Amino acid sequence: MSALPFLLTDKLIHTLSVLCAQPSSIGQEDDLRANAELIATMMRGLGMHVHVANGHPPVVIGRRAGRNPASLLLYHRFDAAPPGPWRAWSHNPHQLAERDGALYGRGVAEGKGPLAAHMQAIQALLATYGELPCGLVIVADGGGLLGSPTLAAALDACPDLIGADACLGSIGDRNAAGIPLCYSGSKGFLQMSLSARGPTHPLPPGAAPSLSNPLWRLTWALASIKGADEDIRIPGFYDDVEGPSREENAALRQLRLDEAGRLAAWGADEFLFGMRGVALVRAEITLPTCNLSSMHCQPEHNLALLPSVATAVLDFQLVPRQRPEVVAQLLRTCLDEGGFADVTTARLPGGYAPAHTPHDNRFIRQVAAAGATVFDSLLPTVPAGAFTLPLQLFVERLHCPVASVGLAYPDNLPFGPDEHVALDDLVRHGHLLIELVLAVAGEE
Repeated sequence: MSALPFLLTDKLIHTLSVLCAQPSSIGQEDDLRANAELIATMMRGLGMHVHVANGHPPVVIGRRAGRNPASLLLYHRFDAAPPGPWRAWSHNPHQLAERDGALYGRGVAEGKGPLAAHMQAIQALLATYGELPCGLVIVADGGGLLGSPTLAAALDACPDLIGADACLGSIGDRNAAGIPLCYSGSKGFLQMSLSARGPTHPLPPGAAPSLSNPLWRLTWALASIKGADEDIRIPGFYDDVEGPSREENAALRQLRLDEAGRLAAWGADEFLFGMRGVALVRAEITLPTCNLSSMHCQPEHNLALLPSVATAVLDFQLVPRQRPEVVAQLLRTCLDEGGFADVTTARLPGGYAPAHTPHDNRFIRQVAAAGATVFDSLLPTVPAGAFTLPLQLFVERLHCPVASVGLAYPDNLPFGPDEHVALDDLVRHGHLLIELVLAVAGEE
């Protein structure tokens, strides 16, 4: 075998620069479509057979066979959070900037950065061997931040392209030593809209003694769902929760997070309830969540009045054995039995069940072992993290093991201004894929 492939950093920077130059904020269909076509062109440049699913948002799927019949699927998303006010950025958010060894731009830390690193890794493999050691599939999702509403249909439309023996995502955290974690699964995702209606049009505040205020109704309904103790009060919500295995619990007890770095990056003084150590790790990895992400009323201004409509959006991160459709029904029942039948609910598009691969699965061991060369350490393995990925959609169709390894740090700001990532972290993410491809092909 010839020397191991290496990534050309100038090519990696160029690829990421081109990706960042095309905005892809959530909900911007024209921009997402243009980004999908751009990614499809890049995949074809790698010799891949490509399908662009014309949903809203779009999904791009590319496949190239290798000399070994085994195949690895790489899941990426290319939608990004809106950049916000440009004045908050030190650089144009859609123009890649390099400073002190870091690359700045929307999408560089989560989404486009990992995708660029993986495409450059594929190019390095082809340049070294003339072919891929094993087959590779890239699934680039334009709706990852919205719960992947069109991904299932896109996968079903081209089953010949997505066939694979394992699936790898590119989201995740690091331990206190800066080593990426290997996640053997991902939490599921559910988004629900709650609405309360009042008068047909806004009324003066003097009507408050006479009519129900929808904003108060919604506030009281939300208070019945979750208390100040952070306990989720939906009856039956925790009934299906399956805790980690004995081996996974042992791994969690050994895991240490960069707690000081997180607090500094997030501008917080302490974690919820003062949690530290194993308690913090277990809370993030093993507990389901119910998060209130937005609350609005119509009309939305500071004038004193009685509003006509109030709306809130809840998102749930689900753990093994919890199902989105079951949780949605439990929420509806909770409101009905709590005296809030007038508060309507609607499941927002997208969402999926949690995914879980046994801790001792061969693919999980291969992913963890790939870190030995790149990071001089086996990657610590944990069952899930404080994020969601649609990995279960691949489990259901391919019956394959799944894992995820990220590259970002807490201060990389994928949702804030000056999102950035160290160039060295991108290069290592690409090298990790190269090691994994060789392992899957049996050519370590």
